[in-house]
Amino acid sequence: MEALIERIKKDGVVRQDDVLKVDSFLNHQVDVELLDKIGKEFYEYFKNSGITKILTIEASGIAIAMTTARYFKLPFVFAKKTDSQNLDREVYSESVFSYTRKMDYRIRISKNYLSAEDRVLILDDFLAQGNALVGLTDLVRQAGAKTAGIGVVIEKGFQNGGNMFRNMGYDIHSLVIVDSLTDGKIVFRGEKYGL
Repeated sequence: MEALIERIKKDGVVRQDDVLKVDSFLNHQVDVELLDKIGKEFYEYFKNSGITKILTIEASGIAIAMTTARYFKLPFVFAKKTDSQNLDREVYSESVFSYTRKMDYRIRISKNYLSAEDRVLILDDFLAQGNALVGLTDLVRQAGAKTAGIGVVIEKGFQNGGNMFRNMGYDIHSLVIVDSLTDGKIVFRGEKYGL
């Protein structure tokens, strides 16, 4: 997705050889025009997959899911990372290790919002080790639903998450794949091969 690549080149910041900071437009401050293009791209790719529900994780996935759900004209649900008094007691729940925070947390979805009849599109901002996707796909499995696709805005191709899920047979659509963040330089899939 050319608009996303250009924005990452312009405003993305490499913090370490494995951390790409895009919070000025994607996951802290949000560029709604870019997010709209992202939602449309996910819709175009998955529109014939029989999607009935869109699933993400709070907080960074919410804007992505919202713009995508608008194109599908479907509801989206987000897995909550904290318990609260207004969360239903009957939930699907799974423990997830946060790569960026280096800690485990529990994600939850009310059983009222995910059922065995659902064909789920899972969306997230980043795919690195795949920990969040492990938790989200397990919530879908607990509900007896089917993960019909996974959409990722930025995949870190130098980490194993994307290949792990592709090897398990999931249909993953990553809008951008970053092959390297070495020495502060962002190398996108295909660039180092002259493509």
